[in-house]
Amino acid sequence: MSTENKLSLFAPEKLKSVFSYPEYMALMESLVKEGKTTGPKQNADYAAYTRLNLARMQRLNKTAVIGPELEEAIKSIGTPGKWYILTEAWCGDAAQCVPVIAKAVALNTGISLTLMLRDENPDVMSRYLTNGGKSIPKLIALDGEGNERFTWGPRPAGAQELYAGFMAEPGRPFSELTEALQRWYHTDKTLSVQKELLAAIKNSL
Repeated sequence: MSTENKLSLFAPEKLKSVFSYPEYMALMESLVKEGKTTGPKQNADYAAYTRLNLARMQRLNKTAVIGPELEEAIKSIGTPGKWYILTEAWCGDAAQCVPVIAKAVALNTGISLTLMLRDENPDVMSRYLTNGGKSIPKLIALDGEGNERFTWGPRPAGAQELYAGFMAEPGRPFSELTEALQRWYHTDKTLSVQKELLAAIKNSL
């Protein structure tokens, strides 16, 4: 567990394109209506990813159920917290993970959740790379004093193994990876995200 203070890094005046979870959902809906996505890469593929991701997030908002162990752990956090997620609208992993995190955080009114766009916040993203890459989503959990309690992301271990396997075979179509990952998430039914978030919380207490 790291307790490095991040008050300066996450100072509100330094952050750009930040949203509450309801605000982020509204942004997703607006982007889909306009046929756009977030970030500098605007094309038909990314717009299509964003449309699919909105549908996935809306479904999880309705169907995801936080397990009793995670619920108890979230509620046991007795001090105020500020949690941040680096994300983008086109990111398929974010669409499967962020709604679960948001639903868990909602169980503790002492924790605020802020979503922030990766490409608009390079200073923050550069501090939370995964194997040197800007992989998202990335959750950073701070306590009320700005001390980092834990981080999580960009995807559950099982999905990460699948991702690594595809990356080890250059030349495979990216569409195969995205389809395989979405099948993995569908089969997993949010259990791995919840299990890993539970472990991170317990280790931070």
